[in-house]
Amino acid sequence: MKLKQLEGLLGSLDQFPNPKIELEQYPTGAHIASRMLYTAENSFGDVSDRVVADFGCGCGTLGIAAALLGAEHVIGLDVDAQSLEIASVNADELELDMNFVQCDIRNLGWRGQIVDTVVMNPPFGTRSKGADMDFLCVALKVASQAVYSLHKTTTRDHVKRAALRDYNASSADVLCELRYNVPQLYKFHKKKEVDIAVDLWRFVPPKKNL
Repeated sequence: MKLKQLEGLLGSLDQFPNPKIELEQYPTGAHIASRMLYTAENSFGDVSDRVVADFGCGCGTLGIAAALLGAEHVIGLDVDAQSLEIASVNADELELDMNFVQCDIRNLGWRGQIVDTVVMNPPFGTRSKGADMDFLCVALKVASQAVYSLHKTTTRDHVKRAALRDYNASSADVLCELRYNVPQLYKFHKKKEVDIAVDLWRFVPPKKNL
C-alpha cells in the first residue's frame, strides 16, 4: 500500500466526539500516523506479519494503520470505553479484524514479550505527570521487536536517558521530528490550533536470555 493511500484511509476515520482532557485525548492525525507506521514497515519490517499492540489506541488510528499494512494481528488497548467503541466501528468499516481491550496500560497484566511491536501516541504527561514514560516502561516489557512512540521534542534527552538507563532498552533512536497539529478541542485552548514539535522514536526492547 502506498503512503498516500494509507494517509487517505486514515483520514476517513471517526475521531473523539467529546474528548476527555483528563486522558489527554488528542487525535493522532492521518499525516503523522501514516508516516509512523509506513516507516516501521518499510524501513524495519516491524508491521507486516507481526503481532502489533496499539497502546492508548483512542479511536484506533495507529492500530488500523498497522492492520492495513499487513499485521498478522492487532490489539488496541485503551482505558476509555467510548474511544474503543469508535475504534471498533472504524475497524469494521474498513473490514479489518482487530481486537480491542479496555484497560489501564499502567496496570496491564501481560507477562513477558507477547507481542512483536508496540505502537503508541501516549499522553504527553501534561495532565498526569510521567504518563508517557509509564507507557514506554510497559511497552518495553511486552514487545519483542520494537516500540514506536511519539514524545515531545523538548523531552528528547530525558526520554533517551530513561529508556536506556531505567528501562534497559537495547537502543533508543529518534527517526524524525514531526509537527503534531493540536486542534482547538478544549475550552482552555486560546488558539484555533497549535503545532507541537514531536519526535518519532524507535526503541528496541532489552534482549531476553534464551
